[in-house]
Amino acid sequence: MINDIQFVITNWKQSKQELKQIRTDVFINEQHVPVELEWDEFDEQSIHFLALYNNKAIATARLKPDGQIGRMAVTKEQRNKGVGTQLLTEILLQARKNGYNMVYLHAQKKAIGFYERFNFIKNGAEFIDAGIAHRAMYKLLINNKD
Repeated sequence: MINDIQFVITNWKQSKQELKQIRTDVFINEQHVPVELEWDEFDEQSIHFLALYNNKAIATARLKPDGQIGRMAVTKEQRNKGVGTQLLTEILLQARKNGYNMVYLHAQKKAIGFYERFNFIKNGAEFIDAGIAHRAMYKLLINNKD
């Protein structure tokens, strides 16, 4: 687990460069998500999260106004070091502070176990998005402390 990670709650206008760099590296370059599917109108409407280590952006995610967590990405060099766990913990904390009763996401099939550790519940059948298998998952935040 990496210590000394700084989490920044930001917006698209303020942190577009850092957000785009991580998402380009992870989704477009590594996972071959088509460029036209990566950027959408929700970027400007969402709360964005950046994880910084030694003043370098190493992870990002967004929380849409409807409670969807998405575009969660950790740079290749920082994976499997607990960064995603720390980032999702921060997102859930902020979602509660902002009055969300529930959050949901579309988990890549390989990440379902990660979200289940946070008590996200699978909902519906597997589906393909941008050529990648996903499952919808949700988590109630009312009276839920984990």
